[in-house]
Amino acid sequence: MRPSSAHKKQQLYLVLSGIFLVNALLAEIIGVKIFSADKLIGLPGSLTAGVLIWPVVFVTTDIINEYFGKAGVLRISYLTVVLILFAFGVIYLTTKLPPADFWLDVNKAVNLGRPFNIDFAYQSIFRQGLGIVIGSVVAFAVGQVLDATIFEAVRKATGGRFIWLRATGSTLISQLVDSFVVLYVAFYLFGNWSLGQVVSVANFNYWYKFAAAILLTPVLYLAHFLIDRYLGPEETVELQEEATENASV
Repeated sequence: MRPSSAHKKQQLYLVLSGIFLVNALLAEIIGVKIFSADKLIGLPGSLTAGVLIWPVVFVTTDIINEYFGKAGVLRISYLTVVLILFAFGVIYLTTKLPPADFWLDVNKAVNLGRPFNIDFAYQSIFRQGLGIVIGSVVAFAVGQVLDATIFEAVRKATGGRFIWLRATGSTLISQLVDSFVVLYVAFYLFGNWSLGQVVSVANFNYWYKFAAAILLTPVLYLAHFLIDRYLGPEETVELQEEATENASV
């Protein structure tokens, strides 16, 4: 039995939303680590670990927008914000749980006899603080709304042509805001970073995202090809027309 048109659309949105949600949540969790790009690839600068998989999020955002419109993007974005808050809440509560003595002892031995408190390390990593949670959520929400709005505006202005322009253009502008907002709120307003440190890390994060957005353009076209083939020509046109009509929602 061949799947119906409605079933295909539902399955497509489910898969894209799953990819979006998992990568967005994972990026927020691992984003607490700042690593040296100099030590890794020889380029001066620092990046948040979360930025490594963030390109998957904004590519998926553009694909969802293409087939399900601004409303489709905002629906999964708002759900993701709620789940990010839930995840951080659960993680924070686990840092309050009293550690088992044998767990502390076993992991002391793993560290070759040097003083090591795994519970303290666990708390240091996962108790990221209210500032980082607020910064992450605010930047994510603002970035997603901006991306969806710009994407749709460019699609209307170009009459649905130039996929690369609306996808890459919306990403470059939205991620410029996202890159600075998250670090400014999390580490300047609520943390102990200087404004210079915020600008330096945010600037390098943004240029990484800029390069990734350009390099991933072929991936966007490949995704369009595969999805169009899965849906079929009639369903593809119908879905994209619905996305455009519901853009103002």
